[in-house]
Amino acid sequence: MIKTMEEMMEYAKGSKKKRLAVAVAQDEDVLHSVHEAHSLGLINVSLVGDKKKIYDIADSLKIDVSGYEIIKEVDDAKAVRIAVDMAGNGSADIVMKGMIPTADLFRVVLDKDLGLRTNRLLSHVGVYELSTYHKLLFVTDAGINISPDLKQKADIIQNAVNVAVSLGITKPKVAVLAAIEVVNPSMQATIEAAALSKMADRGQIKSCIIDGPLAMDNAINLDAAKQKGIVSEVAGDADILLTPDIEAGNILVKALTFLNKSKSCGVVAGAKVPLVVTSRADNHMAKLYSIALAAMMQ
Repeated sequence: MIKTMEEMMEYAKGSKKKRLAVAVAQDEDVLHSVHEAHSLGLINVSLVGDKKKIYDIADSLKIDVSGYEIIKEVDDAKAVRIAVDMAGNGSADIVMKGMIPTADLFRVVLDKDLGLRTNRLLSHVGVYELSTYHKLLFVTDAGINISPDLKQKADIIQNAVNVAVSLGITKPKVAVLAAIEVVNPSMQATIEAAALSKMADRGQIKSCIIDGPLAMDNAINLDAAKQKGIVSEVAGDADILLTPDIEAGNILVKALTFLNKSKSCGVVAGAKVPLVVTSRADNHMAKLYSIALAAMMQ
């Protein structure tokens, strides 16, 4: 089981090389991280976008892009469709967002005619290496689904489980977070947490162990769980944290990133190929780790 970002990088180097298509590739930060991933042997590269701007940025960064496929398309909307279509027809294994709004990329990914849709929801899966935790911690969904219902939460969990399995975690432990660790009929998050736990018991959510509701301290600290009398395979040893809504998720991951100074990466799962959709606030290494994570996914 992979426990650090550096271990993930090493495993990615030994994996089959994937082709990454960058949509609207004239983005300095993206080109920098893509170039490093290519130099490490993680990926082959297709850049779709304004060819002149791509070369200008490459020259300013002193990056040699002669080994990349570069597809000239100055119209951003058409460039996105080309990159997504490459994944749909099997000529690319990963799609990465360049200089475009995330919503514009998702709109094309979800287009029924381009073949990237599945029967699951798109959701963001963040991965964090913390000095205060004994293994990688996955958090979902802090970036896409605002207030998911029970069915959507089941999809979000399954997406995260699939990502965790790709990193060698054979049966991930999922903590469904709430403010308390008992079911309270006045708190919908606790009711849905209990339902998700039972859905896993019945095989409706596969390849994982789910427990909830669990408060944050119970999920990641065994002593806190013992003090509350919680007997659980998940408590104190969670691999995946499911947050009740995007607000809780967003606050949690930013606290992990900026207060704990964690190493982090993430992918959007639920489409036929992984999507690398990084934030401008993400540092260079977060983008590189995200590419490595996507390269390890089936």
